[in-house]
Amino acid sequence: MIVDLPNTTTSKVSKRIQSLREQGGVIALGRVMTLVVITKSGLEEEAIAAANEASREHPCRIIVLAAGSPEESTRLDAQIRVGGDAGASEVIVLRGYGELAEESESLVAALLLPDAPIVAWWPHGAPDNASETSIGRIAHRRITDSANETDPQRALENIRRTYKAGDTDLAWTRLTNWRIQLAAVLDQPDTTPVTAVAVEGASDSPSTILLATWLQRALNARVTIVAHPAGTGIRGVRLSRSSGDIRLFRPGSAVAELTQPGQPAQRISLQRRSLEDCLIEELRRLDPDEVFGETVRSLGSSEVLYQESVFEQANLELDAFGVPA
Repeated sequence: MIVDLPNTTTSKVSKRIQSLREQGGVIALGRVMTLVVITKSGLEEEAIAAANEASREHPCRIIVLAAGSPEESTRLDAQIRVGGDAGASEVIVLRGYGELAEESESLVAALLLPDAPIVAWWPHGAPDNASETSIGRIAHRRITDSANETDPQRALENIRRTYKAGDTDLAWTRLTNWRIQLAAVLDQPDTTPVTAVAVEGASDSPSTILLATWLQRALNARVTIVAHPAGTGIRGVRLSRSSGDIRLFRPGSAVAELTQPGQPAQRISLQRRSLEDCLIEELRRLDPDEVFGETVRSLGSSEVLYQESVFEQANLELDAFGVPA
């Protein structure tokens, strides 16, 4: 069910939600949080779809601030989505124009669930300092996505510079499966230290930079980011030991090959994560992600080097790990 409320107020929206419940149109499920999505009018549907999917695991009230044009006359248009149009949640879309186009706590205050944690999510257009925005100050968790920004590296630098406990970024969440596989490899009984690491991927990808920094901190070894000309994100990781190299290489988007000294090559599932998967993972925890905090604060200060792709250096039909392209 979708109910449109043009030129309205948040008080009227709140009363209409209560009215829908009393009429039996909304089942009052136990909501565990309020998810506030801050975006622009016309860009909200992908975020709403991901939030709806995430709400099946984390029932919540979703409030979408879809900013309209500040040049138009001041008004607030609202839309309430419930039932089949809202997953296991209630979706409230607020489109503010004129003076109401600015992100503001006052727009959502009357609609927040009482005594429930607040998560703020900027799918794109993240502020320079999320924790100091009107919504960010009241949120327990603040989720950004530096990979969706015009300048991903600058966005990542903003996070490093302004990081506060509770901040996180989906570029980090996309690394979960890579970190699990690499941790499993490093947990095997081998006392030989890792002396060098190479991470191959897009050099401006926030995920590539974060993985390289995490590995440098964990292993205290020199890490080189090897730029690859094709695609985005991470293509592979090489861990060098005196006993031989460990390579985790993903040429496509779903299956990786793991090679280790003295063992046959293994093919393992290592799929690129969807937006829905990443959001579901982030909503599972409301406490600060300490590992992310330590990693992001180390950006720029850790021993991470950059290298052009071997394709450009040697004109070889091999990738950075010696695997035929």
